[in-house]
Amino acid sequence: MSLSEVRHWVFDMDGTLTIAVHDFVAIRQALAIPPEHDILTHLAALPADEAAAKHAWLLKHERELALGSKPAPGAVELVRELAGRGYRLGILTRNARELAHVTLEAIGLADCFAVEDVLGRDEAPPKPHPGGLLKLAEAWDVAPSELVMVGDYRFDLDCGRAAGARTVLVNLPENPWPELAD
Repeated sequence: MSLSEVRHWVFDMDGTLTIAVHDFVAIRQALAIPPEHDILTHLAALPADEAAAKHAWLLKHERELALGSKPAPGAVELVRELAGRGYRLGILTRNARELAHVTLEAIGLADCFAVEDVLGRDEAPPKPHPGGLLKLAEAWDVAPSELVMVGDYRFDLDCGRAAGARTVLVNLPENPWPELAD
């Protein structure tokens, strides 16, 4: 199956459908997370009370970013084209599901995604774990190989590959991952 035949598309949110604005260094500093640690993995390993407080801070911070979201160049046109063809579209994000909906509203694409096809960090294990893609494939009654995972970071591609899906890297000059990243 070629990419042009894929009828089930799953998108990452930040940096893929939106212009990336998260300052992960500042988030790690605010939450006292070592620079080399993944934020969600680190929070999951904390005692429950401490994790809850830090998750609350993160949710508030991410809500502010979601409200000001701007679409990435070409994202609205691409999603509208795929939706117009009747393709099934999903979101798999490491953000909270409720904030994914806020972001989709902000960039004018909320009507292109069924509410149940938007998965956040609480509906599936965070990427790079393939659980979210597998959950969407099951809900859509398709093999994972019939999906394409579109994202801007290694976690998106690793997730897609682990699920057995096709992957597409969205890569802009200001996001030189993977070969040229610092």
